[in-house]
Order: sequence, then structure tokens, then C-alpha cells
Amino acid sequence: MTEQTRTVQITFDCADPAALAAFWATTLGYRLQDPPGGFESWDQALEAMGVPPERRNDASAVVDPAGTGPRVFFQRVPEGKQAKNRVHLDVRAAPGLSGDARMAALEAEAERLVSHGATRLQRHEPAPPLGAGHLIMADPEGNEFCLD
Repeated sequence: MTEQTRTVQITFDCADPAALAAFWATTLGYRLQDPPGGFESWDQALEAMGVPPERRNDASAVVDPAGTGPRVFFQRVPEGKQAKNRVHLDVRAAPGLSGDARMAALEAEAERLVSHGATRLQRHEPAPPLGAGHLIMADPEGNEFCLD
């Protein structure tokens, strides 16, 4: 029997799907998912589907423009974040760099993301041979991620 590979969608529970989708689109270089065919906007599509205005920010998604990365989906939930993430994203912001050059690239990316609503949490210095150094960040709703 041949095993099949599976695609992965990353899902965030959140309070404001549109805002969090915009943040992660900026962070990952993704774009908001296009509305269904025949519609110029999501608002137009949701109106045609009969979704009332107060429910139109119940979900949002971002996609990799190249079509290779996973779709990231955001769904509104009533409860807030309550504990440290058990799973988190590592955003590869300094591939191939090491030492001071790596940390400078991570710091520059952290500064950019803070200007878009992220919070800087911790800096971990390089600790060779295995620790290359990274920054721990949080998105606008407090979900932790690493700049790696």
C-alpha cells in the first residue's frame, strides 16, 4: 500500500480574524486569500451567501503567492488565549546567516514586525554548536512565534 502525503493548513483561534490575517500576511509575505470566483470582494461574496454583517469577520485566510507554503486560516472563537502555545511557527528570517549577522537580521525583522503589532518577548543568543540564536515574539493576539 502506498502512503499519500497530506497538505497542511495552520489554524489560529482568535478574536479578530481579519486583523490577524493581515498581520500574518505581512509577516510571511503571503496574501489574503481571494474571494470565490465571480466575486470582486469577500464582502460581496458573503453578502450573496446571506452572511449577516456582524458575522463577516468570523474567518479569514492567507495563502502563499507561490502556492508552495501552507494556507493559514483564522477563525473567531469566544475565549481568549490562556496559556503558552504548545505549537508555534518559526519564521525563517535569517537563513544561511550566523553570529552577529544572523542576530542583526533577526533584530531588523523584529523591529519591522513590532511596527505591525507584534511584541518582542525574548532574545536567545547564539550558543554553538547547536544554538544559532533566535528571538521569541508574539503576534497581536499573544500567540508566540520565533524569528529563526
